[in-house]
Amino acid sequence: MTDGDLRDLKMFAREIRKKTLYTMGKLGVGHIGGALSIADVLALLYGKEMKYKADDPHWEGRDFLVLSKGHAGPALYAALALKGFFPMEWLDTLNKGGTHLPSHCDRNLTPGIDMTTGSLGQGFSAACGIALGRKLDDSPVTIFSIIGDGESNEGQIWEAAMFAAQYKLSNLIAFTDYNKMQIDGTTKDIMDLGDLEGKWKSFGWHVERCNGHDFAEIQEAISRCRAQRASGGAEAKPNMIILDTIKGKGAEFSEGKLESHNMNFDIEMAEKAMAALDQGWGGN
Repeated sequence: MTDGDLRDLKMFAREIRKKTLYTMGKLGVGHIGGALSIADVLALLYGKEMKYKADDPHWEGRDFLVLSKGHAGPALYAALALKGFFPMEWLDTLNKGGTHLPSHCDRNLTPGIDMTTGSLGQGFSAACGIALGRKLDDSPVTIFSIIGDGESNEGQIWEAAMFAAQYKLSNLIAFTDYNKMQIDGTTKDIMDLGDLEGKWKSFGWHVERCNGHDFAEIQEAISRCRAQRASGGAEAKPNMIILDTIKGKGAEFSEGKLESHNMNFDIEMAEKAMAALDQGWGGN
């Protein structure tokens, strides 16, 4: 990764955070914690790793992203708007009547959204199904998916994990947003995930782990997953990248705080946090 790439990705991630803060601040409430914690991986995916056409969201040659933790949709909307999938003005309508941007992702309403998600666990299963379909078509595209660590309490996640390993879906690269907090408390206190790397390996997945706010580390993990896919053959495996992240990363009022899972805040708080980001607070 060049210095120029890194500079551009940092700027993109900062803008994703600012737009996410703005849209939720105007609304007055939102899942800010889990949205801000994935801003960096979204910046890397849409800034460097994924193939897509903003003016043709259904382009057959595109890579797919299924945000299984659909409540973080506003961060994805910010990335899509910044890349020109739809007018920036749509961000003012988040979760309001007649909007194209509901609080949770909806593929029927928002250009660039590949799967309706929000009922935790179901989006990940859909991502596995898409990956199988593209594999059967001998398509070179990659299917990306992001799940939450709280979402990993859902049995459906582990059913999908078995399915993906059974069908050797090496075209699937998934991420766990491991910010170690969920709606009712820490993941350790609510339902301890234990050895998360070991769990995924035991389910037959290729596993990487990295700092979820370090672009170079994330890119290197993705590269190793792509290499694993390219090796092919009987040893092919689906890929899981565990991202160690900070909930609410980038806003002082939300960073590292349990209550940021879904919290009330106004546009004044959002604008203060946006200004701090411009001054380099809490950034990469």
